[in-house]
Amino acid sequence: MAVWDREFRDVCARLDGLFYRTDSRAHARHYLRGLIAPLERKNGWTIAEYSGDPEPKALQRLLNLSPWDAAEARDLVRDYAMEHFADPRGVLIADPTGFAKKGNKSAGVQRQYSGTLGRIDNCQIGVFLAYANTAGDRVLIDRELYLPDASWCADPGRRAEAHVPEKVTFATRPKQVQAMIARAVTAGVPFAWFAADEEFGQNPGLRTYLEAEGIAYAMAVPKNTDITTGGISSAAGLPTLVKHAQSRLTGHDWSRRACGIGAKGFRVYDWAMVDAGDGHQYVFRRNISDGELGYFHCYNPRGESLTELVRVIGARWPIEECFEAAKSEAGLDNYQVRLYHAWYRHITLSMLAMAFLAVMRHQAKKDQRDLRASRTP
Repeated sequence: MAVWDREFRDVCARLDGLFYRTDSRAHARHYLRGLIAPLERKNGWTIAEYSGDPEPKALQRLLNLSPWDAAEARDLVRDYAMEHFADPRGVLIADPTGFAKKGNKSAGVQRQYSGTLGRIDNCQIGVFLAYANTAGDRVLIDRELYLPDASWCADPGRRAEAHVPEKVTFATRPKQVQAMIARAVTAGVPFAWFAADEEFGQNPGLRTYLEAEGIAYAMAVPKNTDITTGGISSAAGLPTLVKHAQSRLTGHDWSRRACGIGAKGFRVYDWAMVDAGDGHQYVFRRNISDGELGYFHCYNPRGESLTELVRVIGARWPIEECFEAAKSEAGLDNYQVRLYHAWYRHITLSMLAMAFLAVMRHQAKKDQRDLRASRTP
């Protein structure tokens, strides 16, 4: 417990620099402490009660009114995570997640599809960038709130009511991911790959950006992806669609490999690869039990092995684990705010709480390894 207290004080000392007022610093500490506390729900009321306050006004003021910069807090989260988890073979992972909401006042809320919820529902969509290292640590390091164009960005009255800044214009989710990757690169975050799902894998603008920056990627794509798009040549005589390229593979082209560990043990699939030229490759994943296929477009300018590509593709799952942990342990989805900047403030403090918990898990594993080593004759 002393280790926890010492680390928490260190994190709070970093956080203190964001605030001008001593009372705001105290409220931020209470909020962060509440986010890591064993509470069933982690909102203003429950955290205030946990902190010994009769009502949540002070915490609501922290999120809605107090003068502090959530962008600086975001950078604090990223830098704190890199101090503990930086890895030159790390993977940046992008994915959206949905937050179910009632009413129409919360910034960005509308009826829209959420993969998290598995349906079209009234919700907000947050787009996140996660970081996974080769030791198995993973943490969220950046975030953006998706603002739909017609229902939000083009509605001055609605924007004003939710305090959406004038400088904020419509951006697709791939554009938001591009901005987050650019911030990570500028900050010197060490990584070797970028991974994402089909929404981003089939976006030519994001692929062009990554390739221009020399960033290797492995992204899922639909089976009807045209392998000649994005400047990829079919001079090698490949079929036009990725599903047709897969159909030409023979039994000798497949090999069985694990791509990480899930709740039920190692995730083992059959894998194959087709070279498309100019550093581009298509990787195919086949489910052993039912034969279901997955398709991945990889930009592999360093010419790394299929084993490495499988590792990177498997690294995409940790962002789902990040969301699950952040929502269950750090109150990521328990907020009760409507304003644009308040969303960023809560989400960023929740990311910091999750980073703290990840550091504590990492330290506990290290202590266990050290203890076992000390007992070895």
